[in-house]
Amino acid sequence: MGQDLYEILCEIHGGTERVLREEPMSRHTTFRIGGPAGYFCLPSDGTMLAAAVAACRRAGEPYYILGNGSNVLVSDQGYRGVVIQMYRNFDGIRIEGNRLLVRAGELLIRASHQAGRAGLTGMEFASGIPGTVGGALVMNAGAYGGEMKDIVREALVMKPEGELVRLSGEELELGYRSSVIARKGYVVLEAVLELSPGEPEAIQAKMQELKEARTGKQPLEYPSAGSTFKRPQGYFAGKLIMDAGLRGFRVGDAQVSEKHCGFVINRGDATAADVMALIAHVRSEVKRRFGVELEMEVKTLGFSDEEGKSALEHVEKA
Repeated sequence: MGQDLYEILCEIHGGTERVLREEPMSRHTTFRIGGPAGYFCLPSDGTMLAAAVAACRRAGEPYYILGNGSNVLVSDQGYRGVVIQMYRNFDGIRIEGNRLLVRAGELLIRASHQAGRAGLTGMEFASGIPGTVGGALVMNAGAYGGEMKDIVREALVMKPEGELVRLSGEELELGYRSSVIARKGYVVLEAVLELSPGEPEAIQAKMQELKEARTGKQPLEYPSAGSTFKRPQGYFAGKLIMDAGLRGFRVGDAQVSEKHCGFVINRGDATAADVMALIAHVRSEVKRRFGVELEMEVKTLGFSDEEGKSALEHVEKA
């Protein structure tokens, strides 16, 4: 990346405070893993975002839109491109009747609790999901029987070429861990969520119930990226991994959680290579034992073709 792009990004963002060079991605992912990003940008509005994306496209530099980093594994070598983080500066919530108007960088947890305090129910399922609203729409995040598809009515998105369009809930095509946003490379700027009137005390009680269930069943005491694998049709990934005898299996400091086998955790000093090797072994064993191909739910960023090939070769040996 040339000096010119750095200067352009700084001009777009109003100075060097919002454009960091060689920023360690371990600081920005819930896995606490990852080498440096070439440039790390913090836009605060749609104009900055659109200008930054346009600058990257003109320069021919790859870019990646990051939320809270809760569903991504970054290579130990980092990402030789531009990371544009929506979290932190791109947040905000406005309540109008039964609707929440939420900016893409707002945390789901904060939005759900604010809705609850306002006496709006329907978002309790999201009260423990650590991602942003934008990221939640990209993958149609869900838990405990609820999903974003149930509550989103429309979203303002930016197409790769910079055009802004409003899409209805139906036009977002939200499915299991999928959306038109992901398929077409759109960027979410804001969303309109429609909830129902409820009693704040009952909403809080439900959130507490879900929190206790999550704490009891998930390894929240360790860094991770949440559920590592998508749910295979007709199966549960965690049970397949457990039945394959892989509970607690380790590669370096990466481990299949003993509390919930669907989670790969960082016990402290895991590298991205450790995690990928562990994932490759889990996939190969589950395929060998049960004939089921596990698909990663966690996104990967910055991995070379050689790193990906190594993991695939490991799986294909099964």
